[in-house]
Amino acid sequence: MTEASELRGKSPQELKSQLLDLKREQFNLRFQLATGQLENTARIREVRRTIARIKTVLHEKARQQKAS
Repeated sequence: MTEASELRGKSPQELKSQLLDLKREQFNLRFQLATGQLENTARIREVRRTIARIKTVLHEKARQQKAS
């Protein structure tokens, strides 16, 4: 699991890259679920929450940039 504190140490470009990778993984997991090939259904939840964490940190960084 990726902690928000770990994510805050990364650059916005790294976060956007990781977000793109996670969105691809999420798509593949949904596809596997629909075809009955998914074994670890909890991974969908982990990916979804990590995506939310990344978006939150990106938003925080954007607000800090705007404030300064």
